[in-house]
Amino acid sequence: MRKIQMRKIQTIVVIAAILFSLTASAQNKQTPKVMNKIEPLPRDLEIQLALSALPPHLRDNATIYVLNPAKGFEVARNGTNGFHALVARTGDDTFRGSWPLTEYRDDILYPISFDKAGAKAQMRVFFDAAEMQAAGTPPGELKEIIQDRFKTGFYKAPDRAGISYMLSPVLRTYSNSEESDSVHTINFPHVMYYAPDISDEDIGAGKLGGMYPFAILHGSLGYMIQPLGLTERAAINKEYEDMLTKVCSIKSVWCLPKEKGQ
Repeated sequence: MRKIQMRKIQTIVVIAAILFSLTASAQNKQTPKVMNKIEPLPRDLEIQLALSALPPHLRDNATIYVLNPAKGFEVARNGTNGFHALVARTGDDTFRGSWPLTEYRDDILYPISFDKAGAKAQMRVFFDAAEMQAAGTPPGELKEIIQDRFKTGFYKAPDRAGISYMLSPVLRTYSNSEESDSVHTINFPHVMYYAPDISDEDIGAGKLGGMYPFAILHGSLGYMIQPLGLTERAAINKEYEDMLTKVCSIKSVWCLPKEKGQ
């Protein structure tokens, strides 16, 4: 009799263990992987960084966006001149190249602005990425989604020639996103012109990051970049000394590299 009872107890224990295992497995499948959340910048600093992408005569009447890590980009101020400015923490270059996106970086700092044409085309990539990231889309999946949208023409080229100013004195992003996920912080104020399907050969490009025009993010949403001169760059650095100090105090990787001899 005792043997029969022991067998019944053992059977119940085995069944309970199986049920527990199945329940735990189901819960693990239903629980999404926790995504690292980007810490928002101080609001005033974020607005100043966004506006630093624009030349002085366009700042007062531009539309400004700030990033809400829980939702995506939100309007901080409506403008009237057709220009839009923001600070991306996941840039459009994140989705270029074949390298795997395994995590969302928290050190990307990407002040950028667009005119009306770019706001309808290139800027959509930044907004879609921020919204999906905030919703918890895994990084690898997000890169696949955006790349698929590039391939299928979901993101269309601007409907006219136009301009994207990136005049901020600080930029931290990928060194050459079409080749690898290596990042760096640079002082490189520049102007970008929309250049759908233009290659370096088409424009006789100089070296990447040099002083002569070159093409980036080749394809329908590509750009032709013209760097500012050293004199203009020095003036921008002087104008934003206090801002650069604040940015550097938040993350050491946002400190501009010292020039030789300093």
